[in-house]
Amino acid sequence: MRFSGFIAGLMALAGAQGAAIDAQDQLVKRASLTQVQSFGNNPSGIKMFIYVPATLQAKPPVVLVLHACAWTANAFFGTTKYGQLADQHGYVLIYGQTPTDGACWDVSSKQTLTHDGGGDSTGLANMVKYALQKYNGDASRVFVTGESSGAMMTQVMAAVYPDLFAAASEFSGEPAGCFYTGTVRGWNSQCAGGQVHHTPAEWASMVHDMYPNYNGQYPKMQVFHGDVDTTLNINSFNESVKEWSGVFGYSGSPTQTLDNNPGSRLTKYIYGDRLQGIWGHGFGHVVPTNETEALTWFGLL
Repeated sequence: MRFSGFIAGLMALAGAQGAAIDAQDQLVKRASLTQVQSFGNNPSGIKMFIYVPATLQAKPPVVLVLHACAWTANAFFGTTKYGQLADQHGYVLIYGQTPTDGACWDVSSKQTLTHDGGGDSTGLANMVKYALQKYNGDASRVFVTGESSGAMMTQVMAAVYPDLFAAASEFSGEPAGCFYTGTVRGWNSQCAGGQVHHTPAEWASMVHDMYPNYNGQYPKMQVFHGDVDTTLNINSFNESVKEWSGVFGYSGSPTQTLDNNPGSRLTKYIYGDRLQGIWGHGFGHVVPTNETEALTWFGLL
């Protein structure tokens, strides 16, 4: 999945590093990621980048952000507002990166779809644990978000490490387990093409099998998708809603519909207090990251 927005992202990053002309520009210029070389068990060799604002909460929340295919942590950081918002709200910010620059996340192997199974998901979980320990973080306020491949991994992390995350917000992804191929970083054409269908109970069983001994609460889930997405079929939205409805025991039918919310051409469907779907009218791949909506869902704004 390659996006025309990649070039725009690099330009935005360069702009953020340019000369500051007012206080807001200085804030953007000061924000930068630092790579953490050693953060615990990292079997697939993924990379950790962190942003720690000058002023942290006493027990800061931790937010994990995951890039799309063809992106890097620094490129994605340069086009999102999470760093600036961390300066205002005092949370620790992690940007994960795939082992090879521009690669997709592994959401297809048995390892990554298994709790402590040894794939990308294991390394990402250990990034979060490292940040919680080093910065005296609040383990009850850990969140994950991502775009495209990173959105797929967002759902995977919520399924494989439900004990670690309180909430997730994903932009144009797939249900956890949908992309399974049995290979590392495999491409599942049936899932991408909208040909994989399961009942809510079947999806929930798939999620539970990723961490069989877990009996606790699963993270809240917020799902964004566009209705003209030709990269990941629009059926992805319906199947994601079915998956998490099954996990939470919801009917799968919205209890409330909010037009033009959280913005123009967006419709928010509320399925229960732990699940929201946001449908983008006229949006392809991907629905633009909405940092304030994600952080509001996390309870940080």
